[in-house]
Amino acid sequence: MTSCTLRAEHQSRDQVQVQVQVREQEERGGVSCTRCMMDRRVERFSSPGKGHGLRALVPLRAGELVFMAEPYAHIVSKQAMKTTCEKCFARKETLLRCSRCKTAHYCNAACQRKAWSEHKRECKCLRSLLPRIPGTVNDSVRLVARVIFRLLDPKPSAAEELYSLVELESHISDISMDKMEGLKELCTMLLLYLKEEVNDMSQLPPNLDPINLFARVTCNCFTISDGELKEAGVGLYPSMSLLNHDCEPNCVVMFQGIQLHLRAIRDIKALEELTISYIDVMMPSEDRKRCLQEQYHFLCQCVRCATADKDADMLAGDEVVWRRFSDAIHCMEKLQSECQWDELLGGCQALLGDFGGTAVPDSNVYTLRLLDMAMDACINLGLWERALEYGTRTLQPYGLYYSEAHPARAVQLMRVGKLQHYLGQLEEARFTLGQACDIMKVTHGCEHSLTYELRRMLDECQAELGCD
Repeated sequence: MTSCTLRAEHQSRDQVQVQVQVREQEERGGVSCTRCMMDRRVERFSSPGKGHGLRALVPLRAGELVFMAEPYAHIVSKQAMKTTCEKCFARKETLLRCSRCKTAHYCNAACQRKAWSEHKRECKCLRSLLPRIPGTVNDSVRLVARVIFRLLDPKPSAAEELYSLVELESHISDISMDKMEGLKELCTMLLLYLKEEVNDMSQLPPNLDPINLFARVTCNCFTISDGELKEAGVGLYPSMSLLNHDCEPNCVVMFQGIQLHLRAIRDIKALEELTISYIDVMMPSEDRKRCLQEQYHFLCQCVRCATADKDADMLAGDEVVWRRFSDAIHCMEKLQSECQWDELLGGCQALLGDFGGTAVPDSNVYTLRLLDMAMDACINLGLWERALEYGTRTLQPYGLYYSEAHPARAVQLMRVGKLQHYLGQLEEARFTLGQACDIMKVTHGCEHSLTYELRRMLDECQAELGCD
């Protein structure tokens, strides 16, 4: 029997197994219809060479919602504390502050009441740090503290439906001495933080001591972001830790508040493994591999890394010049995080103009990063025409490095389309916003608030152009 025949027979047996599993799940009952639909679409399996994985039980279409997951534990990140509601993760300029810890913020009293069961023990810990600023507490410390609160008061968790907290990989044996010292420092900070609320760590389950928990959280937490990919918090979603990495994934993770939505971004066959990208893939292959090795302790061997297919474009131009760009990125990012817009714009312009010119093309990833930051600075300074100039230059490289359906490309197209619309470039805006909307329907879903906003802007463009 040939290898092709053997493979076909194996696939046929797998298809029968899938059908049996689906029938069993349909007969099981006792779960909501939505949950049943989600259950039928995915299953945990042993992924060759990767350990555990998640795969499709049925064929999936691009844009289809594959799975929804609630967090086991989550927090609003330090940088978003003053603008993000601790309960619903809505962003607002004005929020109510918890009068006790003076750290947590809420939309209104209703959100505060709903969040109290999760916040009450944390509130006491934060209060113990006053008059020091509780916001200085590391995000990992706050998240691990919330995990410990749950472990000490165990209840069934939908977050562990496919994969439990205990099963999460810690990679303790792979951690370097320097990183281990860092984990020990976090443990010291955690004990100080918890001293008013938890003083006996021996109550924790075996192998879930603080160092182990920090190691698991470091390797498995998700950054919770809004529709525009701006960071809002950090969460632990054990079932979704089954997803393995690929630099050209077939799925994407998006969030509605704190609920994680896993969406297919291309058509997927039954029994095909579901993958996401753990990192921003707009990096040369060696940088991606180093980042994944340091953070997640594996060597990426995906097709993109094996072929280094985009490296020539990413590192195009005069190396002396783009290395100068690379060296300046950290300083520029610091100015951006501190909202020093004038200084940021001046720095980007000096690099792009004085040293760049035609020596390094816009496709170079360091040039592209400077263009992005210059655009951001111009928007915050109200320099709309210049913002559009910088933004327009980013679109071709974004299309080169991100797959057709990638949320980062959709958001960038939306930003440029908004500027075109505001400046009266209606034909251009209609085209750009249309591209953004088509991608966002796949990555965010048709029901997402940002997709609705894009449709509204597109309708406005068409109305102003007199289109049907």
